[in-house]
Amino acid sequence: MITIDGPAGSGKSTTAKEVARRLGFLHLDSGAMYRAATLLVLHKGLESAPTDSLVRAIAQAEIELDYSDNVLRVLLNATDVTQKIRGPEVTAAIAPVAANPKIRHILVAKQRNIAHNTNVVAEGRDMGTVVFPDADLKIFMIASIAERAERRYNELAAKGIKVDFDGLMNEIGERDRNDSNRLFSPLKRAADAVELDTTGKTIEEQVQFVICKAMECGVPIPA
Repeated sequence: MITIDGPAGSGKSTTAKEVARRLGFLHLDSGAMYRAATLLVLHKGLESAPTDSLVRAIAQAEIELDYSDNVLRVLLNATDVTQKIRGPEVTAAIAPVAANPKIRHILVAKQRNIAHNTNVVAEGRDMGTVVFPDADLKIFMIASIAERAERRYNELAAKGIKVDFDGLMNEIGERDRNDSNRLFSPLKRAADAVELDTTGKTIEEQVQFVICKAMECGVPIPA
């Protein structure tokens, strides 16, 4: 079990996905599950609904991570929402959903079920602190806000989505504050996590760093 935590845009997803591929592990993208839950809230118009209504809707929903053909697809009630959950409207609305302790309880149970008896690279905000506190290796990734904003800007531009760069930087800064200051499962480095600053680093450098640390920790590495 390898966990990779860190703020938005630090490189968690790309690194976790590639590390999992090379090791033959399952890639557990917890953020995709929270995004799917947020998309559900938006589709049902529940943004201002009482907490119990939100929790009930998400508890009844089927949020699945499908790995057919080694490609991650996010399914919400059997509908492929892989692209939709990455849109700016979901990003703008995710904070209160992700901060809700009852919603987190539901999704944490789903995450642990996915990882049961499976070699996993799990990425998110609280994988090493809350969801999988006994992981063999815990990585905490960081990067400058400017670099993280540039990564997100390029990601959206590649999808034909135009955003204001300065606004994106402000949005990321605000999300950092929300993630770090929430009462339940805040974003923080586990005491036994290894920090990886990805500012100026290539994807290959990030992947090699994690794999080398995994070898040092005795994580099974395929020949």
